[in-house]
Amino acid sequence: MSIHSAVNGRGDQGFMGDYLESLALVERLHRLLLDVIKDEFERVGVLEINAVQALLLFNIGDNEVTAGELKSRGYYQGSNVSYNLKKLVEMGYMHHQRCEIDRRSVRVRLTEKGRNVRDVVEALFARHADGLESRGVIGPDAMNTINGDLRRVERYWSDQIRYIY
Repeated sequence: MSIHSAVNGRGDQGFMGDYLESLALVERLHRLLLDVIKDEFERVGVLEINAVQALLLFNIGDNEVTAGELKSRGYYQGSNVSYNLKKLVEMGYMHHQRCEIDRRSVRVRLTEKGRNVRDVVEALFARHADGLESRGVIGPDAMNTINGDLRRVERYWSDQIRYIY
């Protein structure tokens, strides 16, 4: 049974129902975030990269990283990040260089073209943050509470993975 059908098909189930609703909201928000990023890039006429790739560029920022580091930060799955990094290098959004110590590992950093994409995403997020606060959708205290709650769920899930066996 999907999270969506569990939430919508069983009505109020107390804490379990609230938990399933939260899971469904997190899933929907992630998909919606990708749609918002996609729409922004269509608006500014950048059509050769997808929203996942734009978000990847934003998350790398000014850092020089390996695919493994991005995976360990919890941003991306293995094959997904490797594929997207390869495409971004091919399209000129990233530089890549083999590590001197471990020749199997490749370090990547943004090119000027990649930094331009990062800047578009950063400006989009800044407009959203300003709009959410100025329109009273959510204030700083509520945002801090949400972030704290989500960090605790993240720690709980991480502990489940680490200590389940």
